[in-house]
Parts: sequence; structure tokens; C-alpha cells
Amino acid sequence: MQDKELERYSRHILLPEIEFEGQKKLLQSHCLIVGAGGLGSPVAIYLAASGVGKITICDFDNVDLSNLQRQIIHDENKIGLNKAESAKRALNRINSDIKVIPIKRQLDIDEVMSIAKDVDIIIDCSDNFKTRYALNKIAFDLKLPLISGAAIKFDGQVCVFDFRVHNSVCYNCLFPSEDDEQNLKCSDHGVFSPLVGLVGSIQAGEVIKVLLGIGTSLHGKLLLINHRDIDFKTLKIKKDDLCDICS
Repeated sequence: MQDKELERYSRHILLPEIEFEGQKKLLQSHCLIVGAGGLGSPVAIYLAASGVGKITICDFDNVDLSNLQRQIIHDENKIGLNKAESAKRALNRINSDIKVIPIKRQLDIDEVMSIAKDVDIIIDCSDNFKTRYALNKIAFDLKLPLISGAAIKFDGQVCVFDFRVHNSVCYNCLFPSEDDEQNLKCSDHGVFSPLVGLVGSIQAGEVIKVLLGIGTSLHGKLLLINHRDIDFKTLKIKKDDLCDICS
């Protein structure tokens, strides 16, 4: 680590849970972020600022004006630009020393699997169940940690599935059936702007903790957030013995 990096990450290095070796590990880590929207924005910003050395970010959508209320990685000058490319430009302004790889087209499950083979952790910042189920299956097959988040209206959730741990529960245990009617869209129901920042920040924190093996993670737990009434609940996820994925 060079002098510039020692200064940049000095507040991490001062933490006994991280120190020099932990920061060095972050610089050597590769994260896959799926979704560069409301959740992906704070996740990507904090991971880049924290010195995660390589970030692959996937989003085939383009920035539009309605995104700017909550998707803080984008700005008015990026309207019409692909979100992954917009995110790359913003992250490289925050930290020019890290490598950001934008994936700007919609991928099938085999393509995502191929990309995921090169990463240390997957962060699900998507907005639909189909993608969440696919990422769960990929993370399980590759035995990678999966950090999942969701937010709608005033309600958010975060959960961690660390498939490096034997007999881990999975996302399919939590939501066992795929039903398109379950998908709630911000465009139909709205979302409280600071909520996605809160959920995404918690996701970013869980990523760093899991990568470094520090503290107590949300592995096998579901954090429920009601931002309107400032109510937080943590529930243990029960393993489904008949789960199609992990049992």
C-alpha cells in the first residue's frame, strides 16, 4: 500500500477490526453489484470510497429524470446514459485508483454465472424476484456470499446468505415461490428517498464485514426496516427442508 492509500484509508486502518491487513484485503477484493439504482447507488459509492479494489456493476437501464429523487450516483447530466456507465464515471471520480467494470446489457443466467466466478461476493440491488432468485442460485452454486436488499414505500429489508457456510439457508427458503404479482414497483407505489440510502448503506456495511470476517453479520437473518415509524426488526430465517435450491 502506497503512502497515498495509507492516508486515504487511514480511518479504516485505525479500527482494530480492520487495520492495515483488512484494508489490504479490501483493495484485493472484487464485488459484483447487480443494479445501479436506488440501492446500488449507496452500495457502490461506499464500496468505492472504502477501497474495494474491483467493482463490476450491472444495469441495462438508462437514467431518467424520475430516478434522480433517490438514485444518488446519477445526476441531471446523465439522463439518457446507461446506468452502469453513469455509475462507473461517478465511482472513478470518487476513487480513481479502483477498477470499475460496467456491464451495460441484460445478461442471461449463464453470462452472470461466468462473471460471478471471478468475484468474492455478490450484492443484489435488483428490483424484481426473477433476478433475486437467479442470483441466489448462482451464489449457492459458486458458494459465494450474497447480500440482498429491497425497498418499497417506507419499508426495507436486508438479508445475508453466506454459502461458504455449510447448510446455509437461502433466499428461496425465505420466499419459496416465484410470483410476478409479488413484484412491487416504485413507479406504481412510490418509495421514500432516504430509505434506499439506509438499506444500501447497511448492505455496503455487510459486504465489508463479510469480506473481512468481522462483527456479527445478518447471515441467515432478515432485517426489516420501517423508516416511517423508525422500527427495526431482525428475524431468523428458517431453513426449508424441501427447498429446491439448498436442500
